[in-house]
Amino acid sequence: MAVARGEPHKDRPNTRFHGRVEADGRLCDQPGCTEPGEFRAPPAEGTGATGEGPGQFRWMCLDHVRAFNAGYNFFTGMTTDEITAAQRPYAGWERETRAFASNGADAPPKWADFSDPLDAISARFRERMAEAKGRADGKPLTGDDRRALKMLGLSADADRHALRSRYSELVRKFHPDRNGGDRRHESALQAVVEAYQHLRKAPAFA
Repeated sequence: MAVARGEPHKDRPNTRFHGRVEADGRLCDQPGCTEPGEFRAPPAEGTGATGEGPGQFRWMCLDHVRAFNAGYNFFTGMTTDEITAAQRPYAGWERETRAFASNGADAPPKWADFSDPLDAISARFRERMAEAKGRADGKPLTGDDRRALKMLGLSADADRHALRSRYSELVRKFHPDRNGGDRRHESALQAVVEAYQHLRKAPAFA
């Protein structure tokens, strides 16, 4: 009986079955097997990692990869003491990483240690530094003050004159009377008004 286009054959697993990958002519690596090699298995012993990376995976048919999985033993080649150590609940947690070392022998990672092609780490760092930076005049800023300044697009060192100028600019930009009755920016206008009303009463702008 013909199989409808797009439907898996009844005697073959579908493409998502146990990680099946279409073989495209690749045969099972098990000697003598002529079934498609559609399931990935680790490289054979003795052909593992090299200086160029891990060894090539083997590809097996469903029956042979099932047999491989059934016979796999993580503890093969370990001594009794090594097996006991690996089975402890906190195995691997005794070793301190560089970032959490308590003896101070290792310095924390430097920015130069990271590759940041999209400027994601650096941009977040600059944002945090800007948030932590105080005003040049020494006046304190609360978290609400900083959020209001960010809403208005002002720096931490903005003064009352800059605050009023920016407020007037944004009101002209978002108010319906200045936009031919367009009311699509009313929520932005409300946020601007609330930010301004908060800041004009804040100690930093007194």
